[in-house]
Amino acid sequence: MCDTEDGTPRQSTEMRIMRNFGYFGYYLHVHWGGRNGKQHILVELLANGSQMTQRELQEASCITSASLSEVIAKLEAEGLVARERSATDRRQLTVTLTPEGEARAREVIRTRAEFEALAFDCLEPAERERLADTLDRVAARWLELESQEKGEKNVRTEKGDER
Repeated sequence: MCDTEDGTPRQSTEMRIMRNFGYFGYYLHVHWGGRNGKQHILVELLANGSQMTQRELQEASCITSASLSEVIAKLEAEGLVARERSATDRRQLTVTLTPEGEARAREVIRTRAEFEALAFDCLEPAERERLADTLDRVAARWLELESQEKGEKNVRTEKGDER
């Protein structure tokens, strides 16, 4: 890595990309509520007819049971969802959007659509398509790396060499 004119180390292209990915992840988490935040849960419920079992919601949200319970409790306290035990299976909880929750979910969808329209307006349509294609390739590679890593962990665990 070469230094810049002022003597500071020049960032590698890979480092610039990773820093940008970090910023994008932070931005999406803060402004979109991530894949397991309150906004995501509201939108997921709306997309599924405003009602789901807590188990279905957990599977759709890639979130632990404890974390989901915490998020639902917060939404319930805000009057955005209601929880009821199933009449047929008392172990099952059904989560339902309230009218206020439905309105909030629709607002989240509207603001996300506005953001999506503005987020990439600095790029020409062909540039957006290239970016999407490039990110698809990066995502596929990262899935491949994740799969390899899981395979290596399984091999280490089987050998009793867990690190």
